[in-house]
Amino acid sequence: MAKIKTLYFCQNCGAQSAKWIGRCPSCGEWNTYVEEVVEKADTATAATAWKAGTAVGATNKAAKPKPLGEILYEEESRLNTRDGELNRVLGGGLVPGSLVLIGGEPGIGKSTLMLQIAMQMRELRILYVSGEESEQQIKMRAERLGKQHPGLYILTETGTQNIFRQIDQLQPNVVVIDSIQTLHSSLVEAGAGSVSQVRECTTELLKYAKDTGVPVLLIGHITKDGSIAGPKILEHMVDTVLQFEGDRHLSYRLLRTIKNRFGSTSELGIYEMQGSGLRQVSNPSEILLSQRTESLSGMAIGATLEGNRPLLVEVQALVTPATYGTPQRSSTGFDAKRLQMLLAVLEKRSGLRLGQHDVFLNIAGGLRLDDPALDLAVCAAVVSSLNDVPIAGEVCLAAEVGLSGEIRAVSRLDQRLSEAEKLGFAEMYISQFNAKGLELARYGIRVHPAGRLDDVLTGLFG
Repeated sequence: MAKIKTLYFCQNCGAQSAKWIGRCPSCGEWNTYVEEVVEKADTATAATAWKAGTAVGATNKAAKPKPLGEILYEEESRLNTRDGELNRVLGGGLVPGSLVLIGGEPGIGKSTLMLQIAMQMRELRILYVSGEESEQQIKMRAERLGKQHPGLYILTETGTQNIFRQIDQLQPNVVVIDSIQTLHSSLVEAGAGSVSQVRECTTELLKYAKDTGVPVLLIGHITKDGSIAGPKILEHMVDTVLQFEGDRHLSYRLLRTIKNRFGSTSELGIYEMQGSGLRQVSNPSEILLSQRTESLSGMAIGATLEGNRPLLVEVQALVTPATYGTPQRSSTGFDAKRLQMLLAVLEKRSGLRLGQHDVFLNIAGGLRLDDPALDLAVCAAVVSSLNDVPIAGEVCLAAEVGLSGEIRAVSRLDQRLSEAEKLGFAEMYISQFNAKGLELARYGIRVHPAGRLDDVLTGLFG
């Protein structure tokens, strides 16, 4: 018989204790320990089959230490997902045997993205396991996407033992789980979504992926503060953590890399939500700037980087006299504290009277950016709105602003210049330190190096 006992688990970090304690010694949170019944499998149960978490073909040989120089390494060929944005974020494609976790808000499009990618990999046999939707609901979404894949199999199941039984029969090339919080294992007597269930189910899927070389894609829920729901150990167990984000009221979606053992964590994928599914955005700068018409005050174009991808974004500012006494400082898509700092620099170093004005800042397109290279564009947009003087439409800016009003250099300026040149911009204001180590003559764009913020404001507004 299996041994049954109870343990207390922290709902924040997943730490366990034999008794209830008020403050978690691991993460420091209070009143997060919850009692859960844990069933330990006995020797007979564990030896029956891989349905308890042992993958097909797994051996029981004990691991032995091996010198580093004797370990053979071959570059594994990645699986092409037929999605350029996802391939970029993953570092070139799906690594065999990898465990990928995709998180995002409800309704943001996680299931649509995974189903769309599964339907695009037509040369592979894919098993899509759903614990949240029925077969009819998935079929309706597939019809809306307008694609067919004869090798795509749908399984509506939440028990891991039955899922592994179907995997053993089907032998898929890729497995998609929607979602990890809905799965439960019979080895743990706790509700689905609890710390022990999420950890046990993830462990079984991780063992299956590593032993068979089949990549597994997990969809995960997030909490109200935007982090992956469940124990923090979940993010440590998987190989890659992706965040699918965006405003549900806007059409653009961003796929960010939070963790990646097989590639860079600075890459970004951009999609546009349409009625027929998610469309890849190969040149986001043109879309983000496509709504510009005539030159208006309070608008400046900044050259930023998201991962290795250069973007030109529109920074919008509105400066009006404060009506209700205390001036407001509101920012959308840009760090509010950094906006406060830049306004203080403008008031202290440039002599602008902003203490009695409301300042509203917005990054067009629903993007959320934290690149310091947007500092100069933010300052220019604020001054443009304050003086009601528009900035020329063919001008863009890329520099960081220091507390003393100096213009500081930014990284990878050559990529920003190339993107501005490609989109038809004629002038760019940069730091004079960037100009020293760059061959500006090879770019078909006029560059204005500056050392102080006042120099840029004089060049823009006279």
